[in-house]
Amino acid sequence: MSIWWSLHLRCEAASVPLARRLLLGAMETAGVDPDISFDLSLALSEACANAVEHGGASGAADAYRVTAYLDGERCRIEVADSGPGFPAVRGRAAHAHSTHAENGRGLCLIEELADHVDFENRPDRGGAVVSFDKILKWKKDAPLMAV
Repeated sequence: MSIWWSLHLRCEAASVPLARRLLLGAMETAGVDPDISFDLSLALSEACANAVEHGGASGAADAYRVTAYLDGERCRIEVADSGPGFPAVRGRAAHAHSTHAENGRGLCLIEELADHVDFENRPDRGGAVVSFDKILKWKKDAPLMAV
């Protein structure tokens, strides 16, 4: 069995915990192992915070989208915004920075918490997409456990 949900959120700090709580609730209901749920919710919080900080293009009406898929043994999360996008080069080496830097740790943290991460720009509509996935572990007798 699989489930998915999508949110359209304003680029406001208050939207970050909303997305995190929704993901945690869905994973708890599905029976995902709490450690996996925590890792994914922390990665989601970082991706949403990045969208809130960098994803707005025209003021208070700016929004970003969060989509989560729990499908079989994997969870995939995408956070898409309408900001300027990522610099031309991405990846671990591209955003390595000083430990004293004020910004930039969130993307590194997402890479550490997830099994696979993509940072992409949307040339057709503008903005950036952070997508990441992780193999799920399930509690015993989980209602949505992959068969």
